[in-house]
Amino acid sequence: MHPDNPQDLSGVPENRFPGYTGRVSVFNSASSRFYAPSDISGIGGMRTKYIRACPLWRNEHPHHDCVFVNTKPEQEGMQGFDIARVRCFFSFTFRGEMYPCAVIHWFDTVGDSPDEDSGMWVVRPAYHANHSPNLSIIHIDAIYRAAHLIPVYGAQFVSRDLEFYQSYDSFCTYYVNKYADHHAFEIAF
Repeated sequence: MHPDNPQDLSGVPENRFPGYTGRVSVFNSASSRFYAPSDISGIGGMRTKYIRACPLWRNEHPHHDCVFVNTKPEQEGMQGFDIARVRCFFSFTFRGEMYPCAVIHWFDTVGDSPDEDSGMWVVRPAYHANHSPNLSIIHIDAIYRAAHLIPVYGAQFVSRDLEFYQSYDSFCTYYVNKYADHHAFEIAF
């Protein structure tokens, strides 16, 4: 309601928050439509990517995609983005205005530059000092597009029991895959 207010919301007591007793609608996916002028395969450079946040994808397993979140629009490349994993999409209407939101689990960037060997940025899931996940609720307009992460495999063997849908929960660090497509290559430098 007050996006230009510099006050840190973590210091505001809960009894000062506006009350809400309305409905909340939950969604399993959202689409990100963006302009990628260097991608000649789209009409005029327009692209659409679907981002999923499903507790049961096709009634089998959870599917929670990762995204680029535009946190510093004045910066270029990965300096202007943070990586997060979408846990839930929801919307609600407050005082006549609809707010489409996402619950996200932040990733911390490892280092100040891409990995020397791969050329890709390295991230890890963010946790608070008490080991609880660093979660936030953001407006979906802050989501730029889907992100593809690749686990940083260590020297140990990967368990044969590891399922593909467990990969974002099973490793400590991940590469931000700038080779996923041409547009990812342009923004994840």
